[in-house]
Amino acid sequence: MELSSILRPDAVRVVGNLTSKKRLFQELGEIAATVHGLSVGDTVEALLERESLGPTGVGKGIALPHARLSGLAEVVGVFMRVEKPLEFDAVDRQPVDLIFALFAPSETGVDHLKALALVSRTLRDPAICTKLRANIDPATLHAVLTEAPASEAA
Repeated sequence: MELSSILRPDAVRVVGNLTSKKRLFQELGEIAATVHGLSVGDTVEALLERESLGPTGVGKGIALPHARLSGLAEVVGVFMRVEKPLEFDAVDRQPVDLIFALFAPSETGVDHLKALALVSRTLRDPAICTKLRANIDPATLHAVLTEAPASEAA
């Protein structure tokens, strides 16, 4: 599994300022609807439901919100860079500015976990995060993410 199979170029966005986690999830839902044909309402509801189980802010300014949705055929992603970091209840209590949301079929098995591990491993690389934070062009952000070495099997 490679990030290029999960993240389409048109699913990468840069957003100036968001006022809340709920607004972030709304924005992610709208992108998922436009790019992947998902229902905005179902997507936002699934993200909020998953977040109620525990925050998906993993630290160092990174959040990996994810949800399972019916009607999906494969795992898909949306990446967002927020110019003004957003409070997210992350494990290190730091605001987030790099958000990679994953959406998986409700009946998916191990693919969802493989995708989550791949994204997590990619965003744990400080050099990749530095490049992501230094760029505002969505095409460049997509290239940084998808050209990252995925040498370890997910």
